[in-house]
Amino acid sequence: MSLPTWLSLKIKSPHEYSYKPSSRLIPSSIPPKLNLPFTNHSECPNTPCPPTDQNVAAIVFGDGSNSKLYPLTKRRSKAALPIAGNYRLIDAVISNCINSNIKKIYALTQFNSASLNSHLSRAYSCAHIGNEALVDVIAAYQSPEGKGWFQGTADAIRRCLWVLEEYPIVDFLVLPGYHLYKMDFQELLKVHCNNKADITVAVLSRRTDKDIELGTFQVNSENQVISFKDNPEIRVVQNSDISQDLYAGMDIYVVNKDAMIKLLTEYHPMANDFRREVVPGAISLGMNVYAHKFSGYWEDMRSIEAYYQANMESIKNTKKAYSLYDKDSPLYTLPRHLPPTQITDAAITDSVIGDGCFLNRCKIRGTVVGMKTRVGDGAIIEDSVIMGSDTYQSGRTEEDIHIPIGIGEGSQIKKAIIDKNVRIGKNVKILNKENVQECNNEANGYIITKGIVVIMKGAIIPDGSIL
Repeated sequence: MSLPTWLSLKIKSPHEYSYKPSSRLIPSSIPPKLNLPFTNHSECPNTPCPPTDQNVAAIVFGDGSNSKLYPLTKRRSKAALPIAGNYRLIDAVISNCINSNIKKIYALTQFNSASLNSHLSRAYSCAHIGNEALVDVIAAYQSPEGKGWFQGTADAIRRCLWVLEEYPIVDFLVLPGYHLYKMDFQELLKVHCNNKADITVAVLSRRTDKDIELGTFQVNSENQVISFKDNPEIRVVQNSDISQDLYAGMDIYVVNKDAMIKLLTEYHPMANDFRREVVPGAISLGMNVYAHKFSGYWEDMRSIEAYYQANMESIKNTKKAYSLYDKDSPLYTLPRHLPPTQITDAAITDSVIGDGCFLNRCKIRGTVVGMKTRVGDGAIIEDSVIMGSDTYQSGRTEEDIHIPIGIGEGSQIKKAIIDKNVRIGKNVKILNKENVQECNNEANGYIITKGIVVIMKGAIIPDGSIL
């Protein structure tokens, strides 16, 4: 979905931090709910809190350095990963902010950030709200006071406080930019305000084996956080082993501005990681830390397997999956103005097809097909993620003619992730018939993890290859 026309973004450096309203006028194609700028609500005299959409700024992180999604993150940050054919992961987080009426978003980026910064600047630069930008990208930088790169989430916020304090807010909403979920942040902010909390953490109300990786919060009957335990070494935890007062963290926080400044500059001036150091520090100091329980769909994209599964679930229009078709909570992204997909005598079932594809006499089942994908005659693709191409091929070299970008005639692909701009020749079989669970063959353009074959970006798979 294209963006509301009141959005504006500019990538800024610490030496040139100024906003200039865009002079371009972009026609609006937003739903009626978002057809006007954010409404200015008057404060209700019976509530102790000001309107939550007027006093909060979101801080969105692009990635960390230790990604388990390699090789998909070899040349891009986790937040820039394509998802569900037309989108990137960060679109889900930015869309949550837009749909929750958050008027100010700071995107802090560092690792492999070129693709992410380009997407943010192109996707969210069409217009503005008054004289204020909705989204500002703050790329990692060095200064006389800090000559190294950001050392973690806490260090990044601390070094950007001089920028973050410019916007008149009361609370910060701290968000990873690479989780897939839909959340009304207004509910989280109201819980934070009503409890007069210094920090409010979002936690999962359900308990599953995978949720333990972001640590657990012990919560009392009033939803006040008693303690936090980080569990990076735990991989499998049975439901019966989790106490009823323990809840899995989501790395989503609302932090009072004054508390944030004190925590980062006075109490923990050397802390690098917000979750592992600052939050436990706030609890030990006796600050008011509360929990907000979330029961909706959430995936933290912690691995290749999780990324694959999230794409597979996006095909299913069920309450258990992430919905691409929710009119009340639309998903925004870069409008690319591509032509519709051209389908020639193809059989396609249970799939999601991106824009601008050429699907010729092929069979596609249970697959996410990204933009500008070309599939040749007789090809069969099942249970896979095809990221597509960055451009339509126009080259005339011998290599381009021999193995063009896309999937060649007669090729078969099953349970695979095909990264962008891959050239798969004719009669190639990517089936993993021997059910190999782990294999690193990066030199030949692919790896296998948890039985999923991952073809690396730009790889060339010759005619007749069997993987």
